[in-house]
Amino acid sequence: MYLDQNKWSEISNAFHAPSKVSDASRSAAKRLAQWVVEERIVLPASAGHYSETTKRFDTTKRYSLGLTVLTLSRGWQMRDALQTRRNELHAEFCRRSGQLTKVRSAPVFTLSPDALHSTAVRGMQHYAAPTTFEPTLAFATEALVSAMASIDTMLDTERIEPGPATGWADSNQRFSGWLDEQDLDSQQKRKAIDAFLLSDISAELAEEAHAAALPIEDFRHWILTEAADDIRRFPALGLFREMLHNRHLNKGTKWRINDLTDMVYLSCAAGYADFVVCERHMRDPLTHGLRRLGLGTQVFRHLTEAADAIEEALATP
Repeated sequence: MYLDQNKWSEISNAFHAPSKVSDASRSAAKRLAQWVVEERIVLPASAGHYSETTKRFDTTKRYSLGLTVLTLSRGWQMRDALQTRRNELHAEFCRRSGQLTKVRSAPVFTLSPDALHSTAVRGMQHYAAPTTFEPTLAFATEALVSAMASIDTMLDTERIEPGPATGWADSNQRFSGWLDEQDLDSQQKRKAIDAFLLSDISAELAEEAHAAALPIEDFRHWILTEAADDIRRFPALGLFREMLHNRHLNKGTKWRINDLTDMVYLSCAAGYADFVVCERHMRDPLTHGLRRLGLGTQVFRHLTEAADAIEEALATP
């Protein structure tokens, strides 16, 4: 089950500031924590959780929230959402180029070290054990360094400043405003949104097509005639596309800076998880997208609803 950041905050308050949440929320948080301990459910952490937790101003609240995420995720991570999207594209391009041996085997929810942040996407280098170490010791060392770095980052007493603005929200706001003014039917608008999306991810498309050795003419043909239909089949990128459509088709949509983080991580999570809990702002377009794609992930607004659904699922033989 994937929890949006505000739901992690609710669970943190249930254990560290119980007066701030309802009795029902405290009960739900305790049930979820018990199932985690019993290894009946997994509550993975994502890079989005780390980013939003570590930039909080209040040191005590930041520490409590970080400790809650670390304790209940128990080392489970959601692979970098941007890398997951790339893997979906790469697999399709490999299929088209006949390079099936190149398809990346990378589970989205994993205990593998360093899955949170992709080296290819983030331009960073993970720690590598000395080449003189035998394989088992090398893996154990790298896993330990990764875990220690994650813990230290989450529990650091100093707040991590947000990075520079990307301009993504402003770009989408301008596009939404332009689209609202056009005399187009919904299908024409959807095509315009697809063009906007393909432009936004053009670097990802080109790099993954090249990595899969897809001939240039085949790539060109795919972009012009098959991209939209194929992306619709991808769990993470397909859901992101549906959420983008839903929000741009809704006249007067206001775009916020956090929308990018919410949409990228929630679409990835909902594409592969069994349950997702998030605020209404994103639940509606996410649920709508899941219906359009025929995916069965259950999405809830409240921890109590999610806990009840999980309890029912756990009781089913």
